[in-house]
Amino acid sequence: MSETPAPTMYAVASGGRLKMLMERTGTGDAVTVRELAASAGVSHGTIGALLTGAQRVIPEHKAKAIAARLGVDLLVLFIPMERAGRTLIPVQQPTQQVGA
Repeated sequence: MSETPAPTMYAVASGGRLKMLMERTGTGDAVTVRELAASAGVSHGTIGALLTGAQRVIPEHKAKAIAARLGVDLLVLFIPMERAGRTLIPVQQPTQQVGA
């Protein structure tokens, strides 16, 4: 019997960035918390929590729905996370050495 893998989780890069993208979506229009929540299929409480930092991490399907409604690429707004034991850590990205 195999376990169902946990869904990939994504952390919002910044509540400020989310707010900015809500003020001017890909179409140039603004979207409210409730409008974004309804069109992305998430609760307005989730959007509010992402804006304030009370919640940082959401499942991939929700992150994709939010990014799509805002008209931006997923990685503009969210950072993919990996499981390491019980802690979520950002997926490792190549680093540049300063002064090299």
